[in-house]
Amino acid sequence: MMLSIDDLVVRYGAATALDGVSLTVGDAELVALVGPNGAGKTSLVNAISGIVKPVSGRIEVGGRVAQVPEGRQMFGELSVEDNLRLGAWRHRPKTTAPVYELLPDLRRLRTQRADTLSGGQQQMVAVGRALMAQPDLLVVDELSLGLAPMVAAQLVEHLAELNRTRGTAVLLIEQEIGLAFELCSRAYVLESGRIVAEGPTEQLRHAPELQDAYFGGLDVAGAED
Repeated sequence: MMLSIDDLVVRYGAATALDGVSLTVGDAELVALVGPNGAGKTSLVNAISGIVKPVSGRIEVGGRVAQVPEGRQMFGELSVEDNLRLGAWRHRPKTTAPVYELLPDLRRLRTQRADTLSGGQQQMVAVGRALMAQPDLLVVDELSLGLAPMVAAQLVEHLAELNRTRGTAVLLIEQEIGLAFELCSRAYVLESGRIVAEGPTEQLRHAPELQDAYFGGLDVAGAED
């Protein structure tokens, strides 16, 4: 098992952000965690990364974990190449060649300042920077944030290719339900700090009660067409 979370509770003062959350990500598995703003998705990411200390519960990882943070968090004055190398600060060698092989569009941008890139290009750099840590599990927080649907879809395809060629597991934390279900075969629905539904995405996408209650009536079934 690449990631196992059991009965996790996270609080900020008197406010409970996560209330007994349990989920798993298997080896080389693509799993989505979806839900609205304020559901607790980022709190879960921060707990996995060790930024937030849970009140109770258990987090176990079966390999190396890297995070693609919400908002991309570029070092704007540095080049693409330098931003990528920062992702490998604990590892030797710091070669960027494997990232350029997976994300070839970055090769032509390697000397460009990160703050001159488009949102989609910056997100690609954020993914590449995480890959420099050679992770077994990639935790991606809000991949589509601020991006055009076509750009987000291209990034999803890069994640799928990463999974196919390298067997990297992915936990995709995402508001865009259709996008998450396009990539992942299994999903959890988080609402007000609790898991309210889980299972294969093929089942969840055809559950009208979930669409009405949690997806705002979004035609998730149609998103695959």
